[in-house]
Amino acid sequence: MINIKSVSKGGKAFYLAYDQGFEHGPQEFDETNVDPLEIINIAKRGGYNGLIVHKGIADKYHKEIKASKVPLILKLNGKTNLTGGEPLSRAICSVSEAISLGAKAVGYTVYVGSKHESIMLKEFEDILREAHKEKVPVIAWVYPRGKVVNDKSPRELMAYAARIGLEIDADLIKIKGDGVISDLSWAVQAAGRAKVVFAGGEKTTEKEFISNTKKVVASGAFGVAVGRNIWKSNDPVSLSKKIRGIVFGK
Repeated sequence: MINIKSVSKGGKAFYLAYDQGFEHGPQEFDETNVDPLEIINIAKRGGYNGLIVHKGIADKYHKEIKASKVPLILKLNGKTNLTGGEPLSRAICSVSEAISLGAKAVGYTVYVGSKHESIMLKEFEDILREAHKEKVPVIAWVYPRGKVVNDKSPRELMAYAARIGLEIDADLIKIKGDGVISDLSWAVQAAGRAKVVFAGGEKTTEKEFISNTKKVVASGAFGVAVGRNIWKSNDPVSLSKKIRGIVFGK
C-alpha cells in the first residue's frame, strides 16, 4: 500500500478543490474567487492538507503554491461542460509532469457507467502504475454517469462507486454523497481499506454545508474535498476553520 501521509494529517483529509474552472466554466466565479491567488491564500489560512488544481494553475502559480506549504494534488484529466453525450475525460497531464510541478498526489476522474468508461479505466490503470512506481498516491474521482445509471438509487451508486475505487486500487476515492448517514457509511464500508473522501458538492447554505460535513464525519469517511461552498462563501477562511474543526474533531 502507498503511504498517503503526504496528503493527510492525523489520519484525515481536508482538501480545497479548485478544478471547477475547467470542468464547469467561469460562471462559477466572481471577481474575487476567479483569482487563483485568492484560493491559494484560503488554502493556506484555512489549514488545508491538500489543494486540488489542474496543471495550468499548478504551473503558473507554482511559486505561490510552494510557498503556501499546502500539499499540491494535481488533477490529471478533465473535460469541459460544452460537449454533449456520454462523458469522456482524458489525461491532460502526465504523472512525471505532476511530480515536476511538486505534486504530492495525483487525481483522475472515471465516469463509470459512461459508454467510454473502458477508456478511462485503462488510462487510470496506466497512471496508477506510473504513480505507484514513484510512491505517489492516486485519488480516483469515481462518478457514475450515463443513461444506465438513471434508475439506480443514490445509496447503490455511492457504494458501487466506492467499491470500484477499491477494486481499481485507488489510494483514496472521491465520491459524491447524498446526505444520508446510513448510505454514506455503507459506501465507506464498500471501499474496504481504500479511503473515502466525500465531495462538497454544489453551493448550499452554510447551515446545510456544516450539517452535511458532520454526517460525512459520522459515516467514518477519511475526509472531505470542498470547493464552491468555501470559496463562494462570504468568509471563506472562517468557514474553512469551522469545517476543519468538524473533520479533525476539534
